[in-house]
Amino acid sequence: MTRPTFDSSLPSTLIDRAVEAALAEDLGLAGDVTTDACIPAETRAKAVLATRKPGVIAGLAVAEAAFRHLDPDVTFTVEIPDGSTAKPKAVIAHIEGRARALLTAERVALNFMGRMSGIATLTRAYADAISGTKAHIIDTRKTTPGLRAFEKYAVRAGGGMNHRVGLFDAVLIKDNHIVAAGGVASAIEAARARVGHMVKIEIEVDTLDQLREVLGHKVDAVLLDNMSPAQLKQAVGIVGGRVLTEASGGVTLETVRAIAESGVDLISSGALTHSAPVLDLGLDFL
Repeated sequence: MTRPTFDSSLPSTLIDRAVEAALAEDLGLAGDVTTDACIPAETRAKAVLATRKPGVIAGLAVAEAAFRHLDPDVTFTVEIPDGSTAKPKAVIAHIEGRARALLTAERVALNFMGRMSGIATLTRAYADAISGTKAHIIDTRKTTPGLRAFEKYAVRAGGGMNHRVGLFDAVLIKDNHIVAAGGVASAIEAARARVGHMVKIEIEVDTLDQLREVLGHKVDAVLLDNMSPAQLKQAVGIVGGRVLTEASGGVTLETVRAIAESGVDLISSGALTHSAPVLDLGLDFL
C-alpha cells in the first residue's frame, strides 16, 4: 500500500466558523474573567505548543485561527507540520502575542488539536498495520456532529483516506434500503435512474450469494459487511476486479492485517473517529 498524498489544507471559512463558535461557547456573556482580572491588556507573552505524548500532529491551522481570532497580530511559527510524527515534549509551534489572547484561546486551540491529532495518530496505527498490502484504510460518517470536516482531515493527516463526506456526495445502499426498496435489483435500478453520471453507487452485501446478485447490476463498489477474512478472500475472487471492494465491520488493530491480506481494496472503520483517544498536548509560556 502506498500512503495517499496528504493535502494539508482546510477551507478557512470552515475553520473560522468552528473557532468562533467554540470561543463563544467558552467566553459566554462575561468573557475570560480570570485572565482579564489577572493580566494587563498590554502584556505580551511567548509560548510553545508542545506534545506530552508521542503522536501524529493535525489541526495546526485551527489552533492558529483560535489565537488569531483574539489577536490578529499573533505570530504562529510551525515547527512540526500536520501529518508528521512528534515525540514526547516536542515543540510543535512557537507563538508570540498578547498574553490575554494566548490564555483565553488556549483551551479551544488544544481541544481542536488534541482531538484531531488523536484521530491522526490512531489512523496512522491502522495504516501502518496494513503496510505492504493493496488495501487503504478509510473512515465513515461516525463523526462528531459539526466537526466532520476536521475529523476527516485528521484521518488524511494520519495516512488514511475519506469515504463519502455525507449523504449528498455518493450513493451507499445499505441493508435497510434494500428491505424498504423491495430488494437488491429495485434499489440499484432506482438509484441509477435518479443520480447523475458523476455519482458513484456502492451497495452493502452480507453474503456471497447476495454479492453474486449485485454483480448482475451496474454498481461501482460493494461493501462486504461483517465477513471473515476467509469470506472476504472468496468475495474478492468472485468480484474479480470488476468493482471496488470494501470490508467493514469488526475492524480492529488486531484484525485489520488479516482483513487487508484478503485482497480487498478498502477497509472502513468508524473507530478512527468515534474511538480515537485525544492526544495530550499543552501550551507552555516561556
